[in-house]
This record gives sequence, C-alpha cells and structure tokens, in this order.
Amino acid sequence: MTAISEIAPDVFRLSIYVPAFDMQFNHFLVRDEEPLLFHAGLKGMFPALREAVANLIDPATLRHIAWSHFESDEVGGLNEWLEIAPQAQPVCTLVGKLVSVDDFAIRPAFGMTNDDVLETGKYRFRFHRSPHIPHGWDAGVLFEETRKTLFCSDLFHHFGDVDALTTSDLIEPTQMAMQQMQQGPLAGYMPYTRQTEGVLRSLADLKPETLAVMHGSSFRGQCDHLLTDLAGVIKAEFDKA
Repeated sequence: MTAISEIAPDVFRLSIYVPAFDMQFNHFLVRDEEPLLFHAGLKGMFPALREAVANLIDPATLRHIAWSHFESDEVGGLNEWLEIAPQAQPVCTLVGKLVSVDDFAIRPAFGMTNDDVLETGKYRFRFHRSPHIPHGWDAGVLFEETRKTLFCSDLFHHFGDVDALTTSDLIEPTQMAMQQMQQGPLAGYMPYTRQTEGVLRSLADLKPETLAVMHGSSFRGQCDHLLTDLAGVIKAEFDKA
C-alpha cells in the first residue's frame, strides 16, 4: 500500500513501507502544469506507484522524472514511467546524464548544471551538485525555489514506519540509522571528505523550508540548522580510520 501525504503545497509524498528493511521508500510528486516526479522508484514498486500517482494526476501527463544519483531505488522504474508518459524526460545532474543515464534510459536526459533552471509552471527547480553526498559521483539535490523545498534523497535517512512530516529534530534518528548501517554489510555507504561540510553549508544557505526525505519523515522547520548539524554527524560516523 502506498501512503499519500501533501508535505508542502502541491508536493505529495508517496510512501511505501517495507517491513523487512523497517524502512520507508518515499517518492515525491509535484503537481503543476508540467508534473514532476522525484524518484522513479524500484522497478518492482512501479505498479503501486503508478496507482498512487493516478490518484493525483493522469500518469501519462508526467513531464519530468528526476532523482539524485544512479541507484535502483531512485531510477529502477525510470523506463516504465517513460513508456507510459510519452512527453516525460529524465532529469538529473549533467554528470549523471553523461556517465549512466543516456545509456540506460529509453530517452535522453536533461542533464542540469548549477546554472540551469527547470520551470514547470508555478515552480522553479535547480539542481545543486553534491558529489558523494549522500553517495555517488553524479549526486545532486533538487531545490524548488518558489516554496523552498529541498529534495534531499538519502540525506537524513532513518528507519521505521514514521510520520509523513515532522517538526522534530532529525539528527538523532539519522545518527542512529548511520550507526546501525555501519554494523551491517552496507557499511561505509556515505563517505566523509574535505568537501562535505562546504557542500552542506551551501545547501543550508538556500534556507529551505521543507526537506523531502527519501527514507523516513520529511521535515518542516529550520532546515538550515539541520543541514549544518548533519555535517558534524557524518564526520563523527564516517571520518574514522
């Protein structure tokens, strides 16, 4: 079952909870003149996500399908979406387009640089490159400049079948999730580098009002403080010999 919640004006969180992982997989539909879906989702989740999208718009009218970095839970169902939405384009960072997407997708991607703006009607989107944050050379986060929503992918990942939106601090559950991941086969999933703090500070400077989180609750409040605090948590958990 897909839970649908509006976490910001015209931003709908489509959440599928997987008990085996104790984790939510969240996808975000922005309803506008040219609808945008952030996270194509796992291929196996496509039927459920298509049904959820159909509760909000005609899936065939999707125009933009975007994500942070090339990973199955972000792009696995991309071609299925492109097949049912004939005018839709993949949207990612320029690096993602060049190194992965144009060979994988059935249509070429719009590879965005920091200077590119995507207008969907009422809303304006800009990609901010964040190499290896959360992971992947091609990584970036998408910022909607009108309502100030930051689509932050795996940043602030935390476990549980949690509320769609919270105003509570995400740092503690995020750090607990990092510590849990470090005890298993997926340890080392997020590197800490000399660029980490600067990238997160630049995202904080955008002054987002909502964080659209891929795994766990989205957040509304002082997002800039959370982003700057996150740098310290990443350093504490991953900057180790």
